[in-house]
Amino acid sequence: MSFKDLKKKNMTAHLEQELEKMNKGSESYKDDRFWKPELDQAKNGYAVIRFLPPVEGEDIPWVRVFNHGFQGPGGWFIENCPTTLGLKCPVCEANGLLWNSGSEKDKELARKRKRKLSYISNIVVLSDPKNPDNQMKVFLFKYGKKIFDKIMEKLQPEENQFEKTDPVNVFDFWKGADFKLRVRDVAGYVNYDKSDFDSPSPLFEGKDDFLEELWNKQYPLREFTGTDQFKSYDELKTKFDTVLSQKSVSIKTAEDAEDTQSEEYSSFASKMKSKSSESMKEKKSSMDDDMEEEDASAYFARLAEENG
Repeated sequence: MSFKDLKKKNMTAHLEQELEKMNKGSESYKDDRFWKPELDQAKNGYAVIRFLPPVEGEDIPWVRVFNHGFQGPGGWFIENCPTTLGLKCPVCEANGLLWNSGSEKDKELARKRKRKLSYISNIVVLSDPKNPDNQMKVFLFKYGKKIFDKIMEKLQPEENQFEKTDPVNVFDFWKGADFKLRVRDVAGYVNYDKSDFDSPSPLFEGKDDFLEELWNKQYPLREFTGTDQFKSYDELKTKFDTVLSQKSVSIKTAEDAEDTQSEEYSSFASKMKSKSSESMKEKKSSMDDDMEEEDASAYFARLAEENG
């Protein structure tokens, strides 16, 4: 573009168009290895899946990952939490200060910033009414604590003096169980309470040739807890400070944080920020759909013990 063309060209309109393209591109990006049920207009969904055993070289059929996702005066903070690897996290440390301040407003802010828990496993989709092409295919499935608890209830059933309940390894090809995933909208939140496991049965009638072929199509899980998936403490601290408008990580309420935001924006900058913010909100929403939070009180109690 020549200098004369630069003067003639409406750069504001051009930049807005490019931003819109960028946002559309980021919204459409997804890891095709992952599956999630498609919901209807009432935000309900149904599918039948089977959790699969660990791949060769791995001992556990799931990985557990913590992450943070929240917005501050300086932008969004969406990062994996190094406590996944047993390492220190600047956000968790700041949350501990907030939680122990004695202020309910600080506790609420800590809840908004606290780490969220998700699990990842290999599955095979047995029934997907909204997307029949997914059936009989292997995918990665990200799920939260509620579904994981249902798995644990099968693996480690509670003792009952009136009846004996045998443990079921739901990840087993031959003695596992299909999982009926029922998704409902309850008070605006995604709910999986009605989901349950069927009676134990061999997958695909226990045909070894077919099961081995299926097993070879599974994805390694170790990559999701690799060190390259986590930023260093200093990198996270720098970004966290930036999100808090580069102020020190001191005890601040949500109202204090909002007061630090500048109110002077040009109309073009406002539109640019609004479009970018909407895109990030949609990303965060899709992320939260798949992740339930661990209990806040238990989390901060452990944090206090670890730092004590």
